[in-house]
Amino acid sequence: MTILALENIHFAYPGQPPVLEGASVQLAAGQRLSIAGPNGAGKSTLFRIALGLQHPTSGTVTIFGKERRVEADFHEVRRRIGLVFQDPDDQLFCPTVAEDIAFGPLNLGRTKGEALAIVDKVLSDLNLMHLRDRITHKLSGGEKRLVTLATVLAMEPDALLLDEPTNALDTKNEARLLEILQDLPQAILLVSHNPAFRAALAPDTLELQDGKLV
Repeated sequence: MTILALENIHFAYPGQPPVLEGASVQLAAGQRLSIAGPNGAGKSTLFRIALGLQHPTSGTVTIFGKERRVEADFHEVRRRIGLVFQDPDDQLFCPTVAEDIAFGPLNLGRTKGEALAIVDKVLSDLNLMHLRDRITHKLSGGEKRLVTLATVLAMEPDALLLDEPTNALDTKNEARLLEILQDLPQAILLVSHNPAFRAALAPDTLELQDGKLV
């Protein structure tokens, strides 16, 4: 099953030269794929277009076999595809780790008890139970990154979009993150400047050059 298909995507920010000029990418269930390319090449933009956070000037976005055009089309997409942002502080906004992880399941209509059970399951799966009641903004960069991943996994997504997940991680936390991600069943689309991390997690790599994926 094809989870995500972006076809011939064009995009420019107002008053700027085009960022994407005919970019196409497909991600199938269980597939691991990397996107590499220089800063400003449009990698993060591509992720935002896939989730309907930005709209292409032309091209088609087909997710779970259905073309997505308007805001309402993307509600299901955001429930079923988890995006791990480049900066964890863009994603964590509740006072404690447990509340941050419970936020998604509660939003999906789970009861408080069900949400807390999900919190405990995700944290124990990731070996992060010691962070459960910590104040989120007092965590280290590496801890925040792992908690961000936990908040996304709590939603039980079909696929993960990872935007520079090793940013600001020391080697120990990077190794830990890699180990966690390698064990997950989800399809993964990875944007990373880190060749070793790409090779270990998603060795099939597309390069974003001149607005196209090659």
